[in-house]
This record gives sequence, C-alpha cells and structure tokens, in this order.
Amino acid sequence: MATDPQPRAARELDVVFAALADPTRRAIVARLARGEASVGDLAKPFDISLPAISRHLDVLERARLIERRVHAQWRVCRLRPRPLHQAANWLDHYRRFWESRLDALAELLEEPTSKRRR
Repeated sequence: MATDPQPRAARELDVVFAALADPTRRAIVARLARGEASVGDLAKPFDISLPAISRHLDVLERARLIERRVHAQWRVCRLRPRPLHQAANWLDHYRRFWESRLDALAELLEEPTSKRRR
C-alpha cells in the first residue's frame, strides 16, 4: 500500500489557501468574520448568481472555513476559525523567518565597509 507523501495538515492547508485564493470567497470570509449571515445576505454585494455564490460556499465548506445550517427557511453560514488560525500560524512562522533575515541584512548594511567580509 502506497503512503501519502504529504501529511494531512499540509493537505488541509492546501485546501484552505486554495479556497482563500479567490477574492469573492475572501470577501465572504470577511463578511462572516462580523457574524452569521444567510446565503441571500452573503450574495447581495456580488453581481453573480445565487448558484455561483452557492458554489463559492461549497468550496469554503470543503475547506472547513465555514459551516452552513438551516434556520427556519434560511440557510445560515458562520465562520469556523480553526482553519484560519492554522493558516495564520503557518504564515507567521515564515513572517518571523523573513523578518530575522531582513534584520540580519540591515545589520550587515549598517556596518562600515571596512568591517564587512569580502
């Protein structure tokens, strides 16, 4: 039996970043960060069909970024923060790495030319 070369956490991040790659889905996530909303309310700001919004919501749901439930006659969506938190942690790791590298470069450039290694 072949093993998957990519760990589950990495696959989950791939799905999250792919879902967030689309500006419409990022706008939906931003709206849901303010609180729950019906599918109809989420669709209002966009000049696309309700089925197109539904497809965007499907992608977000598969990425586990949102969950949908039925409330009376409405479908209500809410944000699931855990996948966003995991993505933010991944990004933060590389932000710290690059900041440290840039700090080291700044120190090097601030050294007098005579002290720099050639």
